[in-house]
Amino acid sequence: MTVVLLGLIGIVGYLGLVFALQRAVLFPRPAPPPRSPAEGRSDVEVAWIGPDRAVEAWYLDPMGAAPAQPFPVLVFTHGNGELIDYWLDEFAIVRSWGLGVLLVEYPGYGRSGGSPSEASITATMAEAYDYLASRPEVDAGRIAAYGRSVGGGAACALVRERPVAALILESSFSSVRRLARRHGLFGPLVRDPFDNLSVIRNFEGPVLVIHGRSDRLIPPAHGEALAHNAPSAELVLFDCGHNDCPRPWAEVHAFLLKNGIAAAQSGTSLEGAEEAPPK
Repeated sequence: MTVVLLGLIGIVGYLGLVFALQRAVLFPRPAPPPRSPAEGRSDVEVAWIGPDRAVEAWYLDPMGAAPAQPFPVLVFTHGNGELIDYWLDEFAIVRSWGLGVLLVEYPGYGRSGGSPSEASITATMAEAYDYLASRPEVDAGRIAAYGRSVGGGAACALVRERPVAALILESSFSSVRRLARRHGLFGPLVRDPFDNLSVIRNFEGPVLVIHGRSDRLIPPAHGEALAHNAPSAELVLFDCGHNDCPRPWAEVHAFLLKNGIAAAQSGTSLEGAEEAPPK
């Protein structure tokens, strides 16, 4: 009887520990730099959205002369060990295509208040969309979402809540539960399941899935499952892992052009398309 009791205590303790610590693993939250890269930048508009208006987002207009017509915007959500700080200059190329960009932070990351969870991130993403759609210069019918790694969960959360025109998923998972089972974690214990697969099955817009063939953190089978279950999807596989893939700007640009999100522009450059993502 004592052995059984000790076993039960051990199991309960293990389950409690897994439940308590899993968000620290899913959302490691790197420390922000002493000075925000957006500080002093006239081309960056800082918006505070999400729960209690405590989550930071950076809005950037297209480069060059102001477009005569409302323009599309690409909403980007980064990986779990990153900050929007790492991506500010990376998206200059997207702005050169005539798109605006919105970099959305997660609750509890960087200078943002709150705590990260699927619920708080979903609320933040919905408000990010509403913030963009309320701007008269933005074409609300051409707001696209681009999520990298755990950011794919945030992007799919937005698709569930708002009418997104197109979706790009880079190195993302079909669901956190499926990913957790690979590491021996019982699926129902996952607090933030981010079921991207169920979202993408019901998304009728165009989807671009990008993944590394040698990704050991999120195996390529996840990207393949996402692409194969979407009503309209393209799958691009690179010979890379999770954090060493080239920036897929050529593929992203072609996808946006094909689906009417970006307009063809003479002299558009894809310089920098081979750069790896920031660490």
